[in-house]
Amino acid sequence: MRGEPCPVADNLEPRVEPCMLQTLEEWVALRHALWPEGPMEDHRSEAQAMLWDQKEAIAFLVRLPDGTPAGFAEAALRHDYVNGCATSPVAFLEGIYVQPEHRGRGLARLLCRAVERWARSLGCSEFASDVFLDNTASQSMHKALGFEETERVVYYRKPLSRS
Repeated sequence: MRGEPCPVADNLEPRVEPCMLQTLEEWVALRHALWPEGPMEDHRSEAQAMLWDQKEAIAFLVRLPDGTPAGFAEAALRHDYVNGCATSPVAFLEGIYVQPEHRGRGLARLLCRAVERWARSLGCSEFASDVFLDNTASQSMHKALGFEETERVVYYRKPLSRS
């Protein structure tokens, strides 16, 4: 009918929300998708620990307009030296994941913006991350999100004998 407003669906945009106890299982499932080598119970314990330490760490979920969780980001404040950074504390992106079928839609950017707001609220002026050298997809994502490469490092270890 002419002259009547067209109905508009609410929440046509993805939304980002802090992870909470009520969203723990969704968050844990996404963590397991990113880090499948860890048992679910370890992911659950680590996530619960983050919930109790929200002054030093935070996690966000991104939901599709229909409410489906599509990804997450976790960040922590680092007070020690962070490669390539000149200030302390530094907000450090500990993990970010968007389900493969939802990539390329700007969801990682939304997650990072939420982390950046959290970091600025705590006085941070730098946001850092790290990526394995062979993870070129993650390197590309970081560059697209405005991160700049600062260093390439190879870590070594040497076991010490008991004598």
